[in-house]
Amino acid sequence: MTKEFDPFDTPEMFDDYEEHNVSEHHHKLTTRLAKPGEDIIKSLTPEKAHLLHMAVGASGETGELLDAIKKHVIYNQELNVENVIEEIGDALFYLQGICNTLNIDMALCKIHNIVKLEKRYGETYSDEAAKNRVDKE
Repeated sequence: MTKEFDPFDTPEMFDDYEEHNVSEHHHKLTTRLAKPGEDIIKSLTPEKAHLLHMAVGASGETGELLDAIKKHVIYNQELNVENVIEEIGDALFYLQGICNTLNIDMALCKIHNIVKLEKRYGETYSDEAAKNRVDKE
């Protein structure tokens, strides 16, 4: 049986967290564990740079799509369908760039997604199937 998470329960090393400078500790941890930019640049190839560009672009465009949907759902603004179409198209551009670089047919991605979701859900969505994720077993 797993212990229920308590957000106010701190690990023993931080029992006296008010005595510790948690921000300084976290700063030093990040500095120590983050891969140095110089090491990333040393291993960077034109293909890796292009893949990163495409992935960052896809992420940015899906963020813009999310913002358009948020304005409609949260702020009750009229849905700007033209903007939604534009952002989906932009995201697809970057995803296609990743596929092109890796010689992956976009249809293959769709096929894998269909197989995964049909295994996970069968004919209809259910919260239980979403939680169980039998396709991951």
